[in-house]
Amino acid sequence: MKLNYVGLQDTAAWEAANIETLKFDWPAMVAQTEETPTWVHFGSGNLFRGFIARLHHDLLQKGLVKEGIVACDTSTGYEIYEKLFVPNDCMTLLAALKADGSIEKSVVASLGMGLRSNPMYTEEFAKLKAVFENPSLQMVSYTITEKGYALLGLDGEVLPKLAEDFKAGPDQCTQVMSVSTAMLWARFQACAAPIAMVSMDNCSHNGEKLRASLVGVAKAWQEAGFVSPEFVTWIEDEKNVAFPWSMIDKITPRSANEVADLLEKDGVEEMQPLLTCKKSVIAPFVNAEIPEYLVIEDSFPNGRPPLEEAGVYMTNRETVNDSERMKVTTCLNPLHTTLAVYGCLLGYSRIAQELKDADLKKLIETIGYQEGMPVVVDPKIIAPKAFIKEVIEQRFPNPFIPDEPQRIATDTSQKVPVRFGETIKSYHNHPELEASSLTFIPLVLAGFLRYLMAIDDEGQPMTCSQDPMLDVLQAQLSGIAFGKPETVGDQLLPLLTNANLFGIDLVEAGLSDKVQGMFKELIAGPHAVRSTLQRYLAQV
Repeated sequence: MKLNYVGLQDTAAWEAANIETLKFDWPAMVAQTEETPTWVHFGSGNLFRGFIARLHHDLLQKGLVKEGIVACDTSTGYEIYEKLFVPNDCMTLLAALKADGSIEKSVVASLGMGLRSNPMYTEEFAKLKAVFENPSLQMVSYTITEKGYALLGLDGEVLPKLAEDFKAGPDQCTQVMSVSTAMLWARFQACAAPIAMVSMDNCSHNGEKLRASLVGVAKAWQEAGFVSPEFVTWIEDEKNVAFPWSMIDKITPRSANEVADLLEKDGVEEMQPLLTCKKSVIAPFVNAEIPEYLVIEDSFPNGRPPLEEAGVYMTNRETVNDSERMKVTTCLNPLHTTLAVYGCLLGYSRIAQELKDADLKKLIETIGYQEGMPVVVDPKIIAPKAFIKEVIEQRFPNPFIPDEPQRIATDTSQKVPVRFGETIKSYHNHPELEASSLTFIPLVLAGFLRYLMAIDDEGQPMTCSQDPMLDVLQAQLSGIAFGKPETVGDQLLPLLTNANLFGIDLVEAGLSDKVQGMFKELIAGPHAVRSTLQRYLAQV
């Protein structure tokens, strides 16, 4: 059994393996996608292939749409295109992992076209341009991570690759934001039909970030003489180019070897994960949890697929923002980061294992229910307490979700200001609450500083996950010795007063002394992390 259109013709074998296949005419869908494309997506990682593409697949299965998605591989080396799209006809095998150990297996075949979004691939770039020039195109979506929208580096200067694109112009650009702007320029010249540009990345105000980036590229090209002032005016008007906000939530961790083995045991060939040139893992399948949420602002000036029929919440911007704030600042992301930081320090390799640790489970329960809930934003369409209960009792403990604290710990410095800083600010600005009353959120901040020492709770060297601020932050801790709290002087003050790092000046919030004191406790020596956790949790 091979995962492609020819392989799917052996329907009896797929049925025997209990893998759901197709109820629609796949060749007709591919042809219709080329004739009247409606949806382009940039970024073809697990979240897209295992969730967003499956939503559209469901619409195809129900006969509610005829066209597929045009998927653009933006990965380094374009290995998703070469190693997954080409041999598998852009199909993915989804393994939905239930907490009881059972797996729901299905083929996701909603991609009508797969392309590499780089002008060096002349034919594919021309195809993408033709898609954007077609008035039928309704929406463009993205899962490229928050870093993918950045035009400027930490030094405030234009990123080198973007600077090259600003000089190269629309025909020779390579970065996603530049390519997207180039395609809108082609659309403007060909038909100027309206369109919705939809970030589906897990970051605050994602539509706003996407708009700022595309307008920024357009203005840079106008100054260089590549595009007209009328184009900039067109892209800035949301009646022409809308930028709906969204909130997305589904855990799609790195594809696991054990899941590949199970699929191959079922008879599906060539399922083993592959290592890319950047040492990341890709696979023809996506393993994912069952729970999922997608909330989108219903602002589509050229129409849209009936996404609500696939379970998407279509609503207004305020509700999207409230849903995102609920998840990111209280009900999921802060708990995830807490488990990442302390999981790494305590030697865990799976998030699910941490939920069997009474201390860690009590820690996230206290942060969520006691410290977060008084200032949680209620979006009305999703109940915060029910959401957090599902997270703690069903999602995180699922032993069959192979998610790692080390993966979640990636880019922690970029996550802390929103995941914890927003709650601290809410307390600080509340007329009846005091930020200084918080205990366990400060304990996580202290834990993050302790994590930066790259020494685990056994006193052994530990590798910190990738983070753009890692070198700078670790340098700030120089002079502090593990096992010697007395070596902590004023080294932490520049960090504790850095509102970019913690979302608020912790001195101003009345938390700096508390965080520094907790940090000293956490570095006291081997097993100090565990004993400090237990000492504070005993007060609950």
